[in-house]
Amino acid sequence: MTIKLKVLKPSVNNMSVRVFVRAAGLDFEESDVYGATRTPEFLARNPAHMTPMIEEAGLPKGVMWESCAIMQYLSNKHHLEKFYPTDPAKRAMVDSAMFYLIGTLYPYVARATYPTLKFPQYPGEVGASSADDEAKKAAAKAATDALAEPLEVFRSFYIDDKPFIGGDHASIADIRLAATLEFLAAIDYPLPAWAKSYIARMEKDLGAAYSEPAADVRGYIGWVRSQ
Repeated sequence: MTIKLKVLKPSVNNMSVRVFVRAAGLDFEESDVYGATRTPEFLARNPAHMTPMIEEAGLPKGVMWESCAIMQYLSNKHHLEKFYPTDPAKRAMVDSAMFYLIGTLYPYVARATYPTLKFPQYPGEVGASSADDEAKKAAAKAATDALAEPLEVFRSFYIDDKPFIGGDHASIADIRLAATLEFLAAIDYPLPAWAKSYIARMEKDLGAAYSEPAADVRGYIGWVRSQ
């Protein structure tokens, strides 16, 4: 059965699932829903108005969102062991890496890059407040400065002496991490050498499955920086 995938192409959250379905060789149909996520039709199916979203008849509500959850679900359904190991200890490391990314690394990435990317920031944060420009710049700088620690955690703990978090082959946690790192080009963040090599390995390992969705993110970053 064809997976219906709804995406926003400039987003690295969306890029993760776009890379995954291609790398896994799944049968999918992709639609760009830019500007349509707040329509009554979309909200009736997805009240969180979030992407990426997949539609599948077998799901309890017919749809689901959240990039990591989608990759976990599709890996389980299609028995994609190489992307999401079934061994409990190996799977725990993949899950831990994804949760650490979502809970710690990505919030810093968002606060550091969203002002440049012209993405709306989250309510309650300095960037979305009525604070003056200097305060917003200081908040973005603080987030940028904080990136080094979680990046080092990924290098020293999750990847260590392996090519990927998943070992010899990229896992769903690797797809999520590599996609996230793409946004740092928006602010000319000085990626450490290991991270540059890691992205290159991901692109070599996954080929066009990675490079094609990455081109949309990179193209958007290039467009923003040219304005």
